Amino acid sequence: MEKIRVLIVDDHPLFRDGLHKTLNFEDDIEVVGECSDGESALNLARQLNPDVVVLDVNLPSMNGLQVARQLRSSRTDVAIVVLTAYHDNQQVVHAMRSGASAYCPKDIQADELVDAVRQVADGFFIVNQRKMNVHELSEWLTAEVAALGGSYTVDAEEHFIPLSPRELEILQSVTNGMSNKEIAYHLGISQQTVKNHMTSILRKLNVEDRTQAAVTAIRHGWVRLNTKG
Repeated sequence: MEKIRVLIVDDHPLFRDGLHKTLNFEDDIEVVGECSDGESALNLARQLNPDVVVLDVNLPSMNGLQVARQLRSSRTDVAIVVLTAYHDNQQVVHAMRSGASAYCPKDIQADELVDAVRQVADGFFIVNQRKMNVHELSEWLTAEVAALGGSYTVDAEEHFIPLSPRELEILQSVTNGMSNKEIAYHLGISQQTVKNHMTSILRKLNVEDRTQAAVTAIRHGWVRLNTKG
């Protein structure tokens, strides 16, 4: 029997170890590799040629949705199971349009995750425990995008992130507890430039203050909580 080859990508060692043990326990699944960041995931996927990548959204260096999009652009046959601690309709749509085959919460039951891996390996898509073929997924995405609206929801070229790289750097610094003065020094720009970027961030995310902006970015996996500045 040919086994389903799985690559695990998650930056929490204990959680990654649990995934490894859960999946490797199955007779028809083999974990061929694991790593903790997006760049390594792309490199290992090229080297190991997995059938399925189990991918956390919130990763160092690049988020899981960016990894998913790059994986899909370089390998159309790989199936991607996205795992996340956060769940909302917008995030689900972002993940599936980035190339995910399944979107699962991190508290998913072991048998449900195993089943999801098998289903996506067979070419199906899983959202909210609903199994879909490619035609059903297309119809679902069309309906969900129409319901959500918003310019960045359907902007495929920006990985569904409405912020520039510099704005993401600034938001990351905000989540690290840095003041505008500290951010300016850290990035080598003026405080007024930081303020201008923050104004743009608040407008793009439609929030009232930097705390709300940081929470929004963390929930979507665009920046990371407690990452060192």
